Amino acid sequence: MGVKIVDTALRDGSQSLIATRMTTEEILSCVGEMDKAGYYALEVWGGATFDACLRFLNEDPWERLRAIRKICKNTKLQMLFRGQNILGYKHYADDIVEKFVQKSLENGIDIIRVFDALNDIRNLKSAVDATKKYHGHCQIALSYTTSPVHTIEYYVKLAKEVEKMGADSLCIKDMAGVLLPNDAYELISQLKKNTNLPIELHSHCTGGICEMTYQKAIEAGVDIIDTALSPFAGGTSQPSTEAFNYALANTKYDPKLNIEHLNNAASILTKVKDKYVANGTLNPKALTSNPNILKYQVPGGMLSNLMSQLKGSNAMDKYDEVLKEVPRVRKDLGYPPLVTPLSQMVGTQAVFNVITGERYKMVPKEINDYLHGLYGKAPAEIDKEVLHKIIHDDPVITYRPADDIPPQFKKLKQQYKDLVKCDEDVLSIALFEQVAIKFLTQKYAPKNEDEVVEVNLYI
Repeated sequence: MGVKIVDTALRDGSQSLIATRMTTEEILSCVGEMDKAGYYALEVWGGATFDACLRFLNEDPWERLRAIRKICKNTKLQMLFRGQNILGYKHYADDIVEKFVQKSLENGIDIIRVFDALNDIRNLKSAVDATKKYHGHCQIALSYTTSPVHTIEYYVKLAKEVEKMGADSLCIKDMAGVLLPNDAYELISQLKKNTNLPIELHSHCTGGICEMTYQKAIEAGVDIIDTALSPFAGGTSQPSTEAFNYALANTKYDPKLNIEHLNNAASILTKVKDKYVANGTLNPKALTSNPNILKYQVPGGMLSNLMSQLKGSNAMDKYDEVLKEVPRVRKDLGYPPLVTPLSQMVGTQAVFNVITGERYKMVPKEINDYLHGLYGKAPAEIDKEVLHKIIHDDPVITYRPADDIPPQFKKLKQQYKDLVKCDEDVLSIALFEQVAIKFLTQKYAPKNEDEVVEVNLYI
């Protein structure tokens, strides 16, 4: 049985390289060809796409999903879902999580990949239960990182727990691209021995080792890999789909994708990419591998955030110092995996520590919330001195953070009844209130009737 391929060009590929600015029209121009190529699934939604549609592209993300589904008759559609954070950056009420899952599946999603930044599986429960309830394929992703606590045993234990929770498949989500080839072989081998779940590997080319890592994972028996069509592959994105299709052809791992349809889709996407290169959205740095991340364990997106924060403070000369401070902050905070939103939080704290000249003199609100337990349980013990310096003797919650959030859906539906036209609109407001209100107000603004009459007179 060949290795299955999930193509990420239309979601994570474009998110990693062009900050999720690809428009629905551009996606629809190539998705028909991709649908005929023989993929296991296409990742087309979730992650930052929802926010970017509303905030930057003036598009309705729900309409995008329906339009893609209308064209894709042969291939499963997949989305990325941040557990209790859904597609936002904070925890939402259980009723919002459930309704969002229900509507995602109704509007065309088949596979929901659910993860939590801390691998706190309590934060996955609502999304997993809802996906099962509404008959979607529930893939649970474990955020991969390295630290004294993030051992192979740690991941095997978690994998057994998510299998019991009802996952249909398991993904190792190496968002920073730091999984080394031999570690991948060992990890996938142990997961295959200890669970019956199909296993998918997701990584990034940022560190320059991803293709080697995928090859070793394939040899260890991984079932599915995430790749991106070549125009949106490489750099901070995933490896090239076509390259893997050629490399594995005529072996027992052959994905058997249709190269003609891949090439047709790639030529369309090349024109799209050229546009973003020309207008400066695609920064050539995003296409450069950076083996330093293997040393500092800092994802590519986090590196660019650090640079812009330092430029803004006129402190680029402190860059190396900040890079060295990141692992120290991470250790103090109990080794959280560096994935949204924790990567931004740890990075900002490292910048504050270096710029102020005193560690933890300035602390963002998010770090304060994290130390109070509001994001979930840290993977390892938090440094007691740091904890005391920041939150003093405040109590730290040990239960699931969402237990404190009352139901929100009906209240929002009532509050915005004069604006919303469907449950999807309510969900957009639940996640990104001000941005969604502005978008929906424009979308549903009455058209000027005088203009319509005038146009008709001249027909």
